[in-house]
Amino acid sequence: MKIKTKLRLGFGFLFAVVMLFGATALFYLRDVSESSKIILKDNYKTLGFVREMRTVLDDNTLPLNGKAVKIFENNLAAQENNVTEPGEKQYTQDLRKAYTELKTATDGAVATKKVRHFLAEIERVNMQAIVHKDDVARKKVDNATFILGLVASFSFLVLFSFSVNFPGFIANPLRALVDGIREIGEKNYNKRLHFAHNDEFAEVAIAFNNMAEKLNEWETSNLATVVSEKRRIEAIIEQMQDAIIGVDETREVLFINDAARKALNITDEKAVGKTTDALLKGNDLLRFILQDDATAKPIKIVLDGRELYFQLQSSSIVVPSLNEPAEVLRIANRSAGKVYILKNITEFKERDEAKTNFIATISHELKTPISSIKMSLKLLNDERIGIINPEQQQLVEHIKDDSDRLLKITSELLELSQVETGNIQLNFVPVEPMKIVDYAITSIKFQAEQKKVELQVISADKLPEVHVDIEKTAWVLVNFLSNALRYSAEKSRIVIQVSAQKNEVEFSVKDFGKGIEEAYQKRLFDRYFQVPTDGQNKSGSGLGLAISKDFIGAQGGTIGVESEIGAGSRFYFRLPVG
Repeated sequence: MKIKTKLRLGFGFLFAVVMLFGATALFYLRDVSESSKIILKDNYKTLGFVREMRTVLDDNTLPLNGKAVKIFENNLAAQENNVTEPGEKQYTQDLRKAYTELKTATDGAVATKKVRHFLAEIERVNMQAIVHKDDVARKKVDNATFILGLVASFSFLVLFSFSVNFPGFIANPLRALVDGIREIGEKNYNKRLHFAHNDEFAEVAIAFNNMAEKLNEWETSNLATVVSEKRRIEAIIEQMQDAIIGVDETREVLFINDAARKALNITDEKAVGKTTDALLKGNDLLRFILQDDATAKPIKIVLDGRELYFQLQSSSIVVPSLNEPAEVLRIANRSAGKVYILKNITEFKERDEAKTNFIATISHELKTPISSIKMSLKLLNDERIGIINPEQQQLVEHIKDDSDRLLKITSELLELSQVETGNIQLNFVPVEPMKIVDYAITSIKFQAEQKKVELQVISADKLPEVHVDIEKTAWVLVNFLSNALRYSAEKSRIVIQVSAQKNEVEFSVKDFGKGIEEAYQKRLFDRYFQVPTDGQNKSGSGLGLAISKDFIGAQGGTIGVESEIGAGSRFYFRLPVG
């Protein structure tokens, strides 16, 4: 039987019980009501007629006047039509005779007495009838109460039994289904459900059993495959040249290859399954790698008497724990461990150092001939040697500009080589911010005057001292000013502003040139990157801003740019207060 049919039958049965109880109650209430109506309708009317006739006799003298006669006869006629009790008819007829005698009698007292007698008899008969009918009504009420009590008790027992037992038809199969699903969740694929009734739950049980059978077959057939895949992955990790170590969220080692054991000097062959705390004893390198704030700089490790460089990479792994099926969905959204990879970058490091040394050497060697060229140009401009014509003068100016540009590039390359090799020397001293600004303005003042560009300085009255390298900081500010002059139109202005912000002092250079597109702003401080020009401005080497970033970063500061097309650019750096 289908569940829908069961529910219909169950609620139909409840409806039938309620209807039975209601019909029984209605029947007996109607019976009691009819009994009461008979009492009120018949007997009480007779008593009213008798009272009216007696009132006529009491309130009038004999012979009766016309109005009294009319009232008496009307009530007598009504009584004759309302005879309902045994003996009442005879008394009514006797009353009629006595009344007739009363109208013609010479002795009114005797006739009146007879009329009153029959009125009293009629009243007595009806009063007895009322008492009798009241007893009958009470018995009917008691009987109805008893019957309704039985019916109500029966209905209560039926409904109580129904409310206790009927939900079991639904709840018991659901409970069995929930228990079965819980067993499946705990990998008990041998669990089966069996329902005796032929309903939807039986169909669910069949589907559940088929699912459990399929899962059992899947686990049995795929266990060997999973083990094989696990071994294959372990073999791949073991044969990788990079050092790899994986730990779970409890800091237990999941896997570690031979390269990692060798690089990290881990001699324990059974490191897998142990916590990292057991491996950290006396192993500072492993402790450094497992730090959450491990540096991104290359790590130098000496292996077999050779200095090797490794780059640390770490990434979180998010996988469900198959050992805790009840928490799979919850932990699938959080880190389940980390994988640490040490990539051997020794070859790239050596190439980078060779490149840096080459750049430093070439830059250093180029400074001498460039300086000789500048000296020769200076001599050519000396009139004591001879006067040159305008065309020659123009060529000399071009050569001077190019030699200045080459000298600036070689200087930047030398600075870059110092940064890359880590040989940058910083001389920290406390200094007032405006001294740095004055030093930078002095360096580019002549260029600004030639281009008729106004240098506007804005600063607060009292600025805190900064603890910095004056030469390197001024170099950055000069680089900002040189770039601003390059992209500023003649007779424009450049704003140099110095302000205190919390525990920092901000230096900024604002020009009013054409601005820099947003797509290029994020790459301005990358090495060798140059913003495409329209040919009107000579581009630099693409190193000045990169070196500036390294200088400011080495001093614990930050550097940035704000620019908008058509509104100019604002380059700034912030240094901590000394």
